[in-house]
Amino acid sequence: VQLQASGGGLVQAGGSLRLSCAASGRSFSGYHMGWFRQAPGKERRFVASITWSRGVTDYDDFVKDRFTISRDHDLNMVYLQMDNLKPEDTAVYLCATGLIIGDQGDPRNYDYWGQGTQVTVSS
Repeated sequence: VQLQASGGGLVQAGGSLRLSCAASGRSFSGYHMGWFRQAPGKERRFVASITWSRGVTDYDDFVKDRFTISRDHDLNMVYLQMDNLKPEDTAVYLCATGLIIGDQGDPRNYDYWGQGTQVTVSS
């Protein structure tokens, strides 16, 4: 399995970015696709997830109503649309996937990780 995240960059507060994650190497039917973020010196934190088959979504409260996760079956892509960005959103954003039985917000439940893309929001 390979996950390739892209789309990060530098943006002013209030701006938008769309992250992409290209997934390959297997069928993801039944899998969760997740986005996490990690700021320097902080733990990896759940951002959002989506079930590959049914498209059921879940969000961290801090990003709810600002971020939208989606997936494209034909292209094997997962997206994270980020609007109204805040300086506190600055972090490396990573995509991940796994067969989740328990908490989809727990990074330990994900089996595969991409390399991350840097998002920097200036005030």
